[in-house]
Amino acid sequence: MALVLFAEGVGTGAPNRFPGTVVDRRAMSPAGPDPHTVPVSSKAGGIVFGRYFAGCGRVALLVALHDRAPSGRDLLIGAAVVHALPGAFAWGPVGASVFLSMRLVFALIVLLVTYDPDGAGSSPVTSPAAPTAG
Repeated sequence: MALVLFAEGVGTGAPNRFPGTVVDRRAMSPAGPDPHTVPVSSKAGGIVFGRYFAGCGRVALLVALHDRAPSGRDLLIGAAVVHALPGAFAWGPVGASVFLSMRLVFALIVLLVTYDPDGAGSSPVTSPAAPTAG
């Protein structure tokens, strides 16, 4: 799981750098903004999402190394949402393979979020002890 998220961090960050470089070298400006704004925002988006997925990969790696529940559950839940929503809309415009890969990563993240090696969250509910006549 950690390798998938690290690869996704690189796979998200690197492609965002390419359009930023192209727009920067061509000095293009779509519909009026400063020509420097577009490449900077494209590169910044790549860096932010790349580091975000790398951070999720770090959490997954720490879970694997220490064999305990993830401490970055909020980060992982955010990553699950990022995979669930675009994945749901990917079937029509992009295709079934992208939809299935997004669902696979979503399922792996959900399994990681719910991982509890001690089983503390799955203990059965016990009824309170009956009062003793005393």
